[in-house]
Amino acid sequence: MIEVIFVKDGQLVRSIEVPGGQRADMVFLIMPGVSCDVKLDVRLAGEGAEANIYGAYVCGGDEKVSIAVDMHHDLPHCNSRQLFKGIAGGSSRVDFYGKIIVAQDAQKTEAYQENHNILLSDGAKVDTKPQLEIYADDVKCSHGATIGRLSEEEQFYMRSRGITLEDAKVLQMISFIAPVLENIPETDRESVAIQFEDAIRNII
Repeated sequence: MIEVIFVKDGQLVRSIEVPGGQRADMVFLIMPGVSCDVKLDVRLAGEGAEANIYGAYVCGGDEKVSIAVDMHHDLPHCNSRQLFKGIAGGSSRVDFYGKIIVAQDAQKTEAYQENHNILLSDGAKVDTKPQLEIYADDVKCSHGATIGRLSEEEQFYMRSRGITLEDAKVLQMISFIAPVLENIPETDRESVAIQFEDAIRNII
């Protein structure tokens, strides 16, 4: 069962231990106007454990959002994936820190971490620091991070087909965070997508 968490103002601290053969799936959602400090400590504590952590954030004002994830692989044959995608506008500040720690005995680990961001204004700032700390040699691990702008070429293409500039930007941003929202259970996915679309329109 996927746990969907709308993060509120303040601090959110979670320690998650996943036993062998079990799986944890979580989606963290941060809407405009929310300033928060999210600290996640995930430990894959038995063989065959799996954790998938997703997050989407949209900041359009002076929000301060900090996200820190420590993913511990302690034993063999465990898998993890982290995908966080965000949009920062106004004078907002976003800090992302992620670390995958693979113990010496955690052979056959597969662990992936991604953080991708779009800046909407010159006043917004994103600092992203994905890290790997690996002590085993038979593993598949990777991390990546990007900070970019909306594509003007895509906007031009859509406008040439009768789409307004505002709608073109909204479509780009919804498409950008869609890989996170796709992990929300189908019963709630449409309503969450509508909330994010309304939020995005309000910060353009």
